[in-house]
Amino acid sequence: MMSKDMSVYLFGVVENKEGLRFPEINLGGNKVEPYTIEHKGQRMIVTEVPNVIFDPNKQNLQAHQEVVASAMKQTTVIPMSFGTVLENKKDVQLLHVKLYDEFKKVFPKVRNKIEVGLKLIASKEWLEQEAEKHSEMKKLKNDVNEKKGKLHMYEQMKVGEAASVFVKGIHDRFEKEIFEPLAEIADAAKNNEVVGEKMVLNASFLVDLEKEDEFDQKINEFHDQWKDHLTFKYTGPWPAYNFIDIKVKAKRAS
Repeated sequence: MMSKDMSVYLFGVVENKEGLRFPEINLGGNKVEPYTIEHKGQRMIVTEVPNVIFDPNKQNLQAHQEVVASAMKQTTVIPMSFGTVLENKKDVQLLHVKLYDEFKKVFPKVRNKIEVGLKLIASKEWLEQEAEKHSEMKKLKNDVNEKKGKLHMYEQMKVGEAASVFVKGIHDRFEKEIFEPLAEIADAAKNNEVVGEKMVLNASFLVDLEKEDEFDQKINEFHDQWKDHLTFKYTGPWPAYNFIDIKVKAKRAS
């Protein structure tokens, strides 16, 4: 029987498979060993933890991901968000019963598939070169130089509007030239919000393992084409975090 001072941390759910093994991890300063709770051919990956709120620091995030990655190497996994905690094993079972049919629908969609991420960061020099080609941006830049940066509010608004149009054009370009061709190879794709002024693409792709080599080859082609102007941050493989709609709130099973 679990102590009242302990809760159950959820990592994800996997299709039933004998002999699953998970690494001992350090979660919230405590060494824990994940195990599974079975329900009708599915297994929830869990571990017992103290009743605390887990900070999303590097160590805790890595511990969570280590267990999910281990599961991914052994079978199909539907990952839970970091920090999903229920009060006891009974709540885990109730949650599993409640979500069983949803899990059953999701497994075929993610079986033998991986998620990869691609972020493209443009160099400052290339962006400045492209801005020089943009007629409105070039004109406004000349105006700023002539007035030594002292612009009226209306003029400042025009600069802001022109910059927005320019940036949107850059993002649209890479959506068409890189995102869309990759999305055609992938089973599913998401064009996520970019972060910062120099990021021009932030995308996630769900790729069938049979098409992984084809997808990687396409990435390499784009890298060779753009390596002088863009930094490619290609990450994965991950479980299908961005392509699963099931959400579980911490401390709630109903």
